[in-house]
Amino acid sequence: QYYHLTLLAENNVGYHNLIQLSSLAFLEGYHYKPRIDWELLEKYSSGLIATTGCLGGHVLQSLLNGDEKGALAKAGRLQDIFGKDNLFVEVQDHGLADQVRTNPKLVEIARKIGAPIIATNDSHYVNQADHEAHDALLCVQTGAFMRDADRFKFEGTEHYLKSAEEMRYLWRELPEVCDNTLWIAERANVEIELGTYRLPVFPIPPQFSTDTEYLEHLTWEGAKKRWGDNLPAEVVERVSFELGVVAQMGFSSYFLIVWDLIRHAKDSGIRVGPGRGSAAGSAVAYCLRITELDPLKYDLLFERFLNPSRVSMPDIDMDFDSRYRDEMIRYAAEKYGRDHVAQIITFSTIKSRNAVRDAARVLGYEYGVGDRIAKLMPPLNQGRDTPLQYCFEKSDQYADGYAAAAALRDLVEVDEVASKVVEVAKGLEGLKRSDGIHAAAVVITPEPLMQYLPIQRKPVGDLKADEAPIVTQYEMHGVEELGLLKMDFLGLRNLDVITDTVEMIRRQRDPGFDIDTVPLDDELTFALLGRGETIGVFQLESPPMRQLLRSMRPTSFEDVSAVLALYRPGPMSANMHNDYADYKNNRKKPEYFHPEAKEL
Repeated sequence: QYYHLTLLAENNVGYHNLIQLSSLAFLEGYHYKPRIDWELLEKYSSGLIATTGCLGGHVLQSLLNGDEKGALAKAGRLQDIFGKDNLFVEVQDHGLADQVRTNPKLVEIARKIGAPIIATNDSHYVNQADHEAHDALLCVQTGAFMRDADRFKFEGTEHYLKSAEEMRYLWRELPEVCDNTLWIAERANVEIELGTYRLPVFPIPPQFSTDTEYLEHLTWEGAKKRWGDNLPAEVVERVSFELGVVAQMGFSSYFLIVWDLIRHAKDSGIRVGPGRGSAAGSAVAYCLRITELDPLKYDLLFERFLNPSRVSMPDIDMDFDSRYRDEMIRYAAEKYGRDHVAQIITFSTIKSRNAVRDAARVLGYEYGVGDRIAKLMPPLNQGRDTPLQYCFEKSDQYADGYAAAAALRDLVEVDEVASKVVEVAKGLEGLKRSDGIHAAAVVITPEPLMQYLPIQRKPVGDLKADEAPIVTQYEMHGVEELGLLKMDFLGLRNLDVITDTVEMIRRQRDPGFDIDTVPLDDELTFALLGRGETIGVFQLESPPMRQLLRSMRPTSFEDVSAVLALYRPGPMSANMHNDYADYKNNRKKPEYFHPEAKEL
């Protein structure tokens, strides 16, 4: 059995105690729900303001069970824990009979123990008109139908975010209960430090005094292995510049952390991707063998990766054989401490197509009804739905989607069932359906995780609750805003296939085969790409991409880069991908906005 309790941080001490309570409720008290006991509550009570909660609170549950003495005792115990001015007796009025019956008794309890009273509204949606969408969401989450009489639901339409004026009117006979909300607001002063980077300390050998010195040593050693002992002048200039920027921005330890992870993977026989994204423009990353593409040879910009005029954390994507991703996370935990490393939670939202199907189901219609409506929606654009709103409203951003939704609009105009389904679906679209573990993101902290954010266990597969992965309770953007090191450990099945294929070739045909020595101008490979035979090839296997490859007919490594760069929403919206393919294969003559542009 468990009860509800509302805790508010009055100051930074209270905020950190909230982190402890929220984390320990999952890590130590979880039983169907995260829970804390009286002893834990008392241990971490400093700096917190508590309210007795809603109808699910300990005090109110006693009142609903006719135990007025028990309710008084529980309110008194909470007051003993939090202090005379830090325990507020909470009253609510959503027009529910239980609240009408118990509110006078709550006021009486507050008078007896000398506690201030606060009025709140149990807000589960923003506007009163959102009550139906919220009701539908509850049905989606519980697998119920909206017509079911005995399902979990919130009675009435009052659980919305009411204005100060509405609350003042509702509690006009007891004005101090609204005044006390302002008292809490005046007292609450929590300052969460944002924008300051908090990187883990990388352990360096004793002969080096700083992480910057160690990074420079590794980089120049790596440069000699890449370009020879007599480094070309342009290499010295580029590497020196990058090292200066990295040191100036305070990111030396970041490069060392990534270098160490990649090195461990390669030393352990775990296949690592050659590099992806803007990090390929870094000569330092190339020297450290974090990436395998020479940025000078291909004229790649370092500033696209790390710009001294725009301070932001570097972001190097690390791709591993997916079978060993967990091993890499374990290595990081052993290196920096198990209480310093966690995966990051993610929240999935209901997309428009699924919103239509979900709406039809909770309204009690057969699957075919929702499926028929969903199939009238515009086709996906770069894997993304056109929002339902813009299937019915013109906008420049979704002009193509609006045009493609003509049949959907016609159906909704004449079919009451379709109209109702779409109405409910609009309310569901964008709401959070469930939480999960981010496919790549991992956070590594200099101090234990619970110094910065709340954590929990997230059961997956057949793992027991106490064996489940540790994840943050804040999603990725919140973690980054705290200045914590977020890294991407992406497990790619494509690398699994490459690893297994290489092993098969070595066993059956060539014991010395090394895929990393295949030249980047291999004609057979370009012929295969030109035929669009790329199922299973990372980023090149979707049907539209294979069609673009057939149209482009790549004949150089730079052509492959161009294909990947052009297959993006911006260039595709201007038809640049098709124009480029036509220009390359002389199907169309290019037009230049200026004569000097020909050289580009």
